[in-house]
Amino acid sequence: MRKILASGLMILVASPAVSGGIERNPQSMAILFQEGDYLELGATYGRPRVSGTLGPLFGGGATGNIARRFYSGSLSFKGNINEQLSYALILDEPFGADTLYPSGSALAGSVGKVNNTTLTGVMRYKFGNGFSAHAGLRSSWTSGEVSLPFFGEYTMSTNTDQAWGYLIGAAYEMPEIALRVALTYNSKIKHSFTANESFSQTPTSFDTNLPQSVNLEFQTGVAEDTLVFGSVRWVNWKDFEIQPPVYGASPGVTNPLVEYARNSTTYTLGVGRRFDENWSGSVSIAHDTGNGGVTGNLGPVGKRNSIGLGVSYTMDAITISGGVQYSRLGGVNTVQPVGSTFSGNSAIGAGIRIGYRF
Repeated sequence: MRKILASGLMILVASPAVSGGIERNPQSMAILFQEGDYLELGATYGRPRVSGTLGPLFGGGATGNIARRFYSGSLSFKGNINEQLSYALILDEPFGADTLYPSGSALAGSVGKVNNTTLTGVMRYKFGNGFSAHAGLRSSWTSGEVSLPFFGEYTMSTNTDQAWGYLIGAAYEMPEIALRVALTYNSKIKHSFTANESFSQTPTSFDTNLPQSVNLEFQTGVAEDTLVFGSVRWVNWKDFEIQPPVYGASPGVTNPLVEYARNSTTYTLGVGRRFDENWSGSVSIAHDTGNGGVTGNLGPVGKRNSIGLGVSYTMDAITISGGVQYSRLGGVNTVQPVGSTFSGNSAIGAGIRIGYRF
């Protein structure tokens, strides 16, 4: 019963509205550990509020809220082949960005978008004595768009590129105390884009790596109907760069269109409690180290401190879970020549998941 308590709550309260880089969900492997055959449908809403002050070159005025609200969905299935072998299929949107400088700002109309959909197939093998291993493949579809009116009306849009990555991991469980520790490595995914840049008469091309990451997820029972759970997630954002060739060769350009000075680590810790046969709840806190004190102008978000609340209702084979998360976003400066300052920002995230156990 403690496993069921955690399964409906952990992903929701850990899902960020804003995280390091352009990440929108932590790519958890929790579904692999569901009991029996399991189908889950999820939806997430994020509402960041990111505003600041422009640098002296642009008059020092207010930027307005540059981060747009977003919605994402997921569909997952976990099945058993035999007592030792199981598998999962996960369709989700782990990466994304949607930035727009509003009217009234000196950078009005500046746009930055990244769209991503990922299909993951993973298999798990139980060795016995609580040990298991899992491995799989990811297929990623990604595209991007940029518009910079202040930079000579520069625009850039890419095709939707498909690329592959892999994951590998291991876990240890003690069901009698609801203990589980799972470690997963996700490889980088190298996308090779064809781009239309406004300063070029012919299509250009460039590569971008969706970053490699390491996830450590854990849970354990600490009392009757009570769980402690959490995770540590490291992401190699220093390997992520967007630099279309014509933009990069333009006079005055000294930095890539998008880059990050530091990798990020996200720490999450929570407590879940089963109240009766139907209802469970949880509370969690999280800290993301951010990507350094200086960022690109299309995603100026620093460190993140969050609190999340979750609730879950189970009736027969159906579990409905909901959660909300509030985040305070640390201050950053953006690269020159814009040189803006952002501080005092926040984000709200909410989600719902419906699971059916066969």
